[in-house]
Amino acid sequence: MAVRATAITVLTFSPQSIGRHTSAKPIEACAACVSDLLQDLQAHITDRAAKLAADASSALGLGEPVFAELAVGDTCHLDVIDRWGNMVSATPSGGWLSSSPVIPALGFPINTRLQIIWLDETLPGALAPGKRPSTTLSPGMALRDGEPYLAFGTPGGDQQDQWQAIMFLRHVHHGMNLQQAIDAPAWHINHFVQSFWPRTVDTNRLTLESRFGDSVIEELRRRGHDIKVGEPWSEGRLSACAKDGGLLLAAANPRSMQGYAAGR
Repeated sequence: MAVRATAITVLTFSPQSIGRHTSAKPIEACAACVSDLLQDLQAHITDRAAKLAADASSALGLGEPVFAELAVGDTCHLDVIDRWGNMVSATPSGGWLSSSPVIPALGFPINTRLQIIWLDETLPGALAPGKRPSTTLSPGMALRDGEPYLAFGTPGGDQQDQWQAIMFLRHVHHGMNLQQAIDAPAWHINHFVQSFWPRTVDTNRLTLESRFGDSVIEELRRRGHDIKVGEPWSEGRLSACAKDGGLLLAAANPRSMQGYAAGR
């Protein structure tokens, strides 16, 4: 839902009117859209997602939680298309996987996303019986002419919707193939309350990969942004696959040597 809303908001800008995707003007325009959307999400979506489950107590299994040995783990993402065109886009995550206990009677881990919920009763995302917390997990899927075309996504907490919107715009409006759209320099903002503790806000902060170049970075500073320059290949963990007629396409993120695209 968040991914879809981000893309729709950004698409109100004509690519011709905002220029080259790596120049300052489209970065600023897209960043402003993302900032507005994420703040709207925090104000409204947790109330809309509230749902009472009357049979929840009877559905729960019995038994003590079982913890695996602590190990380094994190969110991942996968996209799959089979020969018939069925698509899957999934972002498996327990928050911090080693802290998500398995309930023996259920056979799967409990979710740790309740950490996103607030204990301040005056906020929309406040803890309440039956209320489900918001989530940063945003696997994406796009249709073309009413048919499934693209499955895409990324790990990355509050950056997921941002990186996916950037990739989607580059593929759809700037004519890049999937790999080019993933490889191109990326960015993210922190101009909103972060989902996870300690819930910091870096007002007007815009973090960019250094590959954007000095002229773009200095122009964004001149426009008043608090710029943080990251490593050349530091933004995004995207992957994507698409069905273009009878051809199956796939692309994976080269950053951190974590992504793979494969077919058979």
